Amino acid sequence: MENIEWQNLGFGYRKTDYNIRCYYRNGEWGELETSSSDIINLHMAATALHYGQEAFEGLKAFKGKDGKIRVFRMDENAKRLQNSCDGILMPQLPVEKFMEAVRMAIKMNKHFVPPYESGAALYIRPLLIGTGPQIGVKAADEFLFIVFVMPVGPYFPEGFKPTDLVIIRGQDRAAPQGTGKYKVGGNYAASMGAGKLAKKKGFSAVLYLDSKEKKYIDECGPANFFGIKNKTYVTPLSESILPSITNKSLMMLAEELGLKVERRKVPYEELATFEEVGACGTAAVISPVKGVYDADNDKWFKYGDQKEAGEWSTKLYNKLRSIQYGDEPDKFKWVEVVE
Repeated sequence: MENIEWQNLGFGYRKTDYNIRCYYRNGEWGELETSSSDIINLHMAATALHYGQEAFEGLKAFKGKDGKIRVFRMDENAKRLQNSCDGILMPQLPVEKFMEAVRMAIKMNKHFVPPYESGAALYIRPLLIGTGPQIGVKAADEFLFIVFVMPVGPYFPEGFKPTDLVIIRGQDRAAPQGTGKYKVGGNYAASMGAGKLAKKKGFSAVLYLDSKEKKYIDECGPANFFGIKNKTYVTPLSESILPSITNKSLMMLAEELGLKVERRKVPYEELATFEEVGACGTAAVISPVKGVYDADNDKWFKYGDQKEAGEWSTKLYNKLRSIQYGDEPDKFKWVEVVE
């Protein structure tokens, strides 16, 4: 294995030794298989290529102080993948088969799990694609499920430091009754243009308003949104945003820490009232926000002291990471030790 500078890892693809594959043919899922190739042989008329019949997940494994490897809430990822499958007519992968594939991928690449307190983790990418050829717009009859892994550093290069978001009304990530609540590639392709524009102007990501009325906060390009005020954790309720497993976990931890939790529509005007704002997801855990710029109205909303994350964001971040790394008891039974 190459010498890896764990502290200097970016968030990008890195080849590891093995991936796990499973085929759906003749109406049923086959056995899990191991591959050392990072190439797939795909029919040029596969539905994944023409009609976007594909879904994916993202989760992480962590090495604790005790040397044990822990994976976080993979059953929730398995269930969310099933929900995505329902949304775009793919066969549901059984939860246990999903979890066994993840376990196998971790075990067979365990020397790629970054050491404790390196700031890095093993990122796990399950992917399900339509491989059967169709030229009419309909579902494939064959599918491929793959799990591959790689060590990664922070999603945002700044790490756990506040960054700025920008509101751009001219582009949407997903429609209210569309595929926004499913983790499918088309939603991310739709966000690339606005995301590139945001980064070019010095912002870490786009903060999307609802596609229908442009009155409510939806989500950030790669993550869910939350705001904190008056000891209340507020996060949007919307049919067009992906239900984040990290956000779901943070809501439970917020209550543990004594915050009220409100999941509801969040009007644009409420941005002016938050004491802290953050983006949350598997890749970043929490990315604190120091400001939101409304590009259409040349208006800023500023939060905190601009240099460090706020008190509650810091507490939530540290508590979640402590559970992920095994530094404090896992009372919610969120982590599984992979031997």
